Amino acid sequence: MSTQPLPLEGVTVVAVEQAVAAPFATRQLADLGARVVKIERPDGGDFARGYDTAARGLASHFVWCNRGKESVAVDLKDGRGRDLVHRLVAGADVFVQNLAQGAAARLGLDAATLCAAHPRLISVDISGYGPGGPYAHKRAYDMLVQCEAGLVSVTGTEERPVKSGIPAADIAAGMYAYAGVLAALVRRGTTGRGGPVEVSLLDALAEWMGHPLHHVMHGGTAPARTGLAHAVIAPYDAYPTADGSMVLLSVQNDREWRRLAEQVLGRPELADDPAFATNTARVAGRAATDAVVAEALAPLAAAEALVRLDAAGVACARLNTVADLAEHPQLGARDRWRPVDSPVGPLRSLLPPVTFPDGPEPRMDRIPALGQDTDAVLEELGVPASERETLREAGVIA
Repeated sequence: MSTQPLPLEGVTVVAVEQAVAAPFATRQLADLGARVVKIERPDGGDFARGYDTAARGLASHFVWCNRGKESVAVDLKDGRGRDLVHRLVAGADVFVQNLAQGAAARLGLDAATLCAAHPRLISVDISGYGPGGPYAHKRAYDMLVQCEAGLVSVTGTEERPVKSGIPAADIAAGMYAYAGVLAALVRRGTTGRGGPVEVSLLDALAEWMGHPLHHVMHGGTAPARTGLAHAVIAPYDAYPTADGSMVLLSVQNDREWRRLAEQVLGRPELADDPAFATNTARVAGRAATDAVVAEALAPLAAAEALVRLDAAGVACARLNTVADLAEHPQLGARDRWRPVDSPVGPLRSLLPPVTFPDGPEPRMDRIPALGQDTDAVLEELGVPASERETLREAGVIA
């Protein structure tokens, strides 16, 4: 049995967080062994708790982003509540917040203030558009940032742009905040000092837009919206099969086209036909290219089409639904699912993508009820039961 600990064991994170970006970042830290103390409002907590009730009465966003955390319900508008949080931060390694622009500074919880008081602390500010500039105080919901970053302009069909079906800006910012914390911990290990970390949703998603951005900035044209097709490769699309499914395939070069023509389409003559033999020709005649592929796949069930494409060495996939993903054979075969405890009982969850084969599994502890850990955490701070009761009666804690 390995004696390696989880890499963040012994690291304490305090987070004043809500929605997706910051909770997603701190959940990654919790999975890798960090203790994450989540500060929530007594009157409802993280507003993501109320997004829906799809996860057996719990909100699916909250279930996704908040396992492995301790929930402490404290009113930051009350000086007594702020004092409790400052005492928690004083003993922490990392502080993360994604409050509205300026709110953390008003509470004395901005990175500049905290790092000056606690030189070893790593303090992460996650914002929509960054701390300065004309957009600093704009509301920055995920869909709005997707639009500002140009993602929506390159996603969708020729007729209509669409936003990503997942909160891409929130996820991008959360992942950069996660990486920033890890980098800052390494730096602190060599210098002994923490320091501020800044991440904005716009900066994060603009980085993810690097390919179309550089294409346009350096003389190209904006990529066309092509749905599931590819602007400069053909065939590269989804095609219907006899059982009502869709199969995607991608031919990356002319050798693959020859194999597709001979082994799947049953039309070997198309391998040398000038109208199809090169990618340039297939893109120029995309409608004809798609037609011959669609005609060949239409009589086949999706499973049979995939077997034939795999045998021919042609890249392919099934267009799965979210329900299909939940039962994906690859995830099942690799034992990627684990039960996670919650206020409504165990919920099935995926292991995080980062695992350590020579160490213990990522920590996937319970999803907390609002204020579930308030008393235990405040007792650790030395707050006696009588004072906790007074604070609870005053609505400062829950």
